[in-house]
Amino acid sequence: RGRALLLVSYKAPIDIRVSQDTGVTMPGADIVTQNDLLIVGPGVLGRLVAEKWLKEHPGCKVFGQTASTDHHSELTDIGIIPSLKGSTISQKAPYVIFCAPPSRSDDYPGDLRVAASNWNGEGSFLFTSSTALYDCSDNRLCNEDCPSIPVGRGPRTDVLLRAENVVLEAGGCVLRLAGLYKIDRGAHYFWLRKGTLDSRPDHIINQIHYEDAASLAIAIMKKRPRGRIFLGCDNKPLSRKEIMDAVNKSGKFDTKFQGFTGTDGPLGKRMENSKTRADIGWEPQYPSFTEFLGVDS
Repeated sequence: RGRALLLVSYKAPIDIRVSQDTGVTMPGADIVTQNDLLIVGPGVLGRLVAEKWLKEHPGCKVFGQTASTDHHSELTDIGIIPSLKGSTISQKAPYVIFCAPPSRSDDYPGDLRVAASNWNGEGSFLFTSSTALYDCSDNRLCNEDCPSIPVGRGPRTDVLLRAENVVLEAGGCVLRLAGLYKIDRGAHYFWLRKGTLDSRPDHIINQIHYEDAASLAIAIMKKRPRGRIFLGCDNKPLSRKEIMDAVNKSGKFDTKFQGFTGTDGPLGKRMENSKTRADIGWEPQYPSFTEFLGVDS
């Protein structure tokens, strides 16, 4: 009996913290099973990953680490066991996906080191990065074999490159994602609210729907590769003008986009990920932004 009391008092810091944040206690949250998943940064993408993972692995636990307690009750509602970034995890998880953006971090590579330390090495550790790291421009075709931007080019890319290196050295994998979108999020929605934009209309944008990014991330984790970089895009690059013409034509929005007025700036690049698709055995649900909107390209 004395031993049982000792165990309860030892676990209290973890259980009480979860309880205070969410209003519920999660019995057995510290016992890890083979399909349990830790999501660092369960935002729009992380929550979709959680919902799909829970459907595919009934009975498993999905943990979500956040920078604040603001959305913990929402996470609990969809089956995620929430905790604050920096809180102790009593057992390492077999699957870890890191979706948190660098904008809310003082030491982004350090955050990836912590995430790597919470992985037990058995399933998969995946970091969602950005196709901005491919050193390609002027509307050239860019695939998985395209070289990366060198460290030193700029502070934003340096942070991501250093974070990727932490993951790859730990035996994890990187998924470089093109621009994420859904009906009310993404480049098109930002531009639509602006009305006009001082940018060149022929700049090429590469995209992938949030649902497809989530399904690709899960497909990679289930394959359990080690130390590789994958590319996530829909293989249908579009110019800014083509994107907003489709928005205006779709009839799905209350306002119309007026136009782009710029003439200078880079032309972008054309992303292509047939190698990732073949290796992982994955195809997108939404093959293009125009098909998503129900508009002929």
